[in-house]
Amino acid sequence: MLNKFRYALLLTVLLTAGRAEAGVISDYFSGLKQDVRQTWDEGSWNVMLPLRVWHNRLTYDDEHIDKYNEEPWGLGAGLTRYEGENWHGLYAIAFKDSNDYMQTMFGYAYLINKALDEEKDWHFGYGYTLGVTQRHEYSYIPIPLPLPIAALTYKKVSLNATYVPGVKNDGNVLFTWLRVDL
Repeated sequence: MLNKFRYALLLTVLLTAGRAEAGVISDYFSGLKQDVRQTWDEGSWNVMLPLRVWHNRLTYDDEHIDKYNEEPWGLGAGLTRYEGENWHGLYAIAFKDSNDYMQTMFGYAYLINKALDEEKDWHFGYGYTLGVTQRHEYSYIPIPLPLPIAALTYKKVSLNATYVPGVKNDGNVLFTWLRVDL
């Protein structure tokens, strides 16, 4: 299982790096390892509250929409570290999925933040997460989860979102959550 995760992570790196040079990949993993370790060592706590799981109405038929849960009751916690305005995070979160089963996610996330006001209270961020999820229909086997993230932050409160791509009646979900840095 761990090897499959490593291969999926490597493929993600290759796709995002745009080239397959060994030095680029090595540098990326070295930097990622350093960011994760530094966030673990220096990060401060945060709390996450899942808000909504929206199934894209353009990719789902009414039968599926009617049976799916879009209120993901749950809770998460993580570590927050800022490097300038940019955010690094480690997280673990559990919530009710679309079928009312427990789903977990854990991983590392990075946001490039841009201040929206002179006081730098408001920020818009965009970035990615490299994580793992576990779902009922996959017997809770860890599944790699490289996803984009966007966030709107006011001081220590952040509204976050990611889009899980998919096919007809599967995936294509916008997941939103609130993060409060403590």
